[in-house]
Amino acid sequence: MSQSLLSIQGLKTWFSTEGGIVRAVDGVSFDIQRGETFALVGESGSGKSMTALSIMKLVPQPAGRIESGQILLEGEDLCGLPEVAMRGLRGNRMSMIFQEPMTSLNPVISIGEQIRETLEYHLKLDAKMARARAVDLLDLVGIPDPNRRYDEYPHQISGGMKQRVMIAIALSGEPDLLIADEPTTALDVTIQAQILDLLRRLQKDKGMAILLITHDLGVVSEMADHVAVMYAGEIVEMAERQAFFENPRHPYSQKLLSSLPGNKQRGEALEIIRGTVPALNQVFLGCRFSNRCDNAWERCEKEVPQWHSLETGGVRCHLVDAPEMAREAEKLQENISKTGDVGVSGMDHEKSTLLQVSNLKVHFPVQKGLFKRVVGHVKAVDGVSLKIDPGKTVALVGESGCGKTTVGKAILQLIPQTEGAVVLENTDLSTLSREALRQRRSDFQIIFQDPYSSLNPRMLVGDILKEGVKALKVEQAQDDDTWMDELLDQVGLTPDAKDRYPHEFSGGQRQRICIARVLAVQPKVIICDEPTSALDVSVQAQVLNLLKQLQSTYRLAYLFITHDLSVVDYFADEVAVMYLGRIVEYGSVESVLGNPKHPYTQALLSAVPQVDPKKKRMIIRVEGDLPSPINPPKGCYFHPRCPKSMPVCREEYPDLSVLSPSHETSCFLYSGE
Repeated sequence: MSQSLLSIQGLKTWFSTEGGIVRAVDGVSFDIQRGETFALVGESGSGKSMTALSIMKLVPQPAGRIESGQILLEGEDLCGLPEVAMRGLRGNRMSMIFQEPMTSLNPVISIGEQIRETLEYHLKLDAKMARARAVDLLDLVGIPDPNRRYDEYPHQISGGMKQRVMIAIALSGEPDLLIADEPTTALDVTIQAQILDLLRRLQKDKGMAILLITHDLGVVSEMADHVAVMYAGEIVEMAERQAFFENPRHPYSQKLLSSLPGNKQRGEALEIIRGTVPALNQVFLGCRFSNRCDNAWERCEKEVPQWHSLETGGVRCHLVDAPEMAREAEKLQENISKTGDVGVSGMDHEKSTLLQVSNLKVHFPVQKGLFKRVVGHVKAVDGVSLKIDPGKTVALVGESGCGKTTVGKAILQLIPQTEGAVVLENTDLSTLSREALRQRRSDFQIIFQDPYSSLNPRMLVGDILKEGVKALKVEQAQDDDTWMDELLDQVGLTPDAKDRYPHEFSGGQRQRICIARVLAVQPKVIICDEPTSALDVSVQAQVLNLLKQLQSTYRLAYLFITHDLSVVDYFADEVAVMYLGRIVEYGSVESVLGNPKHPYTQALLSAVPQVDPKKKRMIIRVEGDLPSPINPPKGCYFHPRCPKSMPVCREEYPDLSVLSPSHETSCFLYSGE
């Protein structure tokens, strides 16, 4: 084999803290060949991003340092290079796409200028040539009208465009190595598909290597040549992509894969990884995964497992050289997979609509001038109708900007509706006075996407739980804090959690606190706004299992807003597909996901990465971005991006076509059926 483009040998990156030395990266080794994609996966806190920052020599100072090891770029050890030499390499021979483009782009410099400064520094182009090359790069990454976009600022473009600008900046120096740190985590599946296609095409054209850091195993299955699984600062498994997905060897890898919603039928509990990633300011005497592993035995707690080289890679686990224990572990996993039923919500109950939304419209006025003259309206929600029965889940899916969250807020009466009705148990909420609405607020609640920003960091968890109870005057069965202890136990937390602050918990635990806060006021309807999008797959499994159990117990109705269609397939009963303020397809999960009719739904489903690398799927790419809701296209809103567009689609909006009692769509392809 020819010399690796990048070779990491025994890399250790440590931090000096008040609690001792934190070994964020603790002896990591791997090679990346030119032209290949190497995926680094694992839970948050495993050390993936710190490995990437170490390669770029961007470890936060002064606490952090590269303690030992080698970072070889075509044989040259970067650890020994001074900072001035590293500046010549960063953005030139190796570049990085950061996870959050909004915080990585300068808000006061136009996007074109941010690309141009990289070109002038690394390629020594003059201003005119640098501008022309920057426009070419914007066009290369799929930014429409690049000459105009060159002079726009980050806040003027969508999230998908921001990420493409970040890619353009990273590619401007024509790097040999591209480090992509969660490049698609916050993106819709359609934008994610465009960006993955772009990376594949650029990799093929330029022969660059990609270090892909992600927790989306579907993306790994489609993109990677080799996979490394990282846990608690070290790599525990490395394998070729197909071998990894067909036969993962480490118990942690097996758990990550089995936590995915696509591996279970509706009603079955997802497998979870108990506990959290251990603190890295300790010296480990045994296997770092032993306290969370179903297969651990005495040796795992007392002896550090060594690296075992295998035909397709390697693994760090005692089971490899203990075949009798491995056989016992296989039997245990078979037994675990046969157990665990969280119940199918709403079974054996009479059917009665709890929440009915009819022709809901939310239009925001656009004002200009000194006298705030109304010059138009943003039609964020433009005639949405849906219903939810007790103990049922309706999923609301679609691209960012289509109006999903606005629907949720309008149902909650957090923003005024322009038209329509929101009827909860025969009461139209929009007709209630402020005081009457306040008295009903305990019946409908929301779980927000980011658990940390939705919890008051200065309040104890107990006070957070009491706040809603007192404000809404909800009576509890006990006068003391016993109800709080029981509630925390219901969501999988210990009673002492009420005496701690939100920052003392992990992301999954904070989301459980948010769920407890909602349950404390005894709601009937819960709006779940992307409650698992920011979580690792293992934590996502815990939260979904919890929501299922609570729904089965209390017959809660959920409106589940998400862009993860695998979660919809596992979790929801019905699904509504939304595009530019309107629902274009609606019905049971089996009907809509099993036999999608609208071209937009078909495109969404085709864009979802498959975890099984053997599965083949028809690719339908949606080109362009969501049109502006201020000035939607004439006719069907989707026709400018639709591969099946007809002349009639450009003239009028299609009526609703009822395909079956459990399936309907708005599309001229089915008019008259």
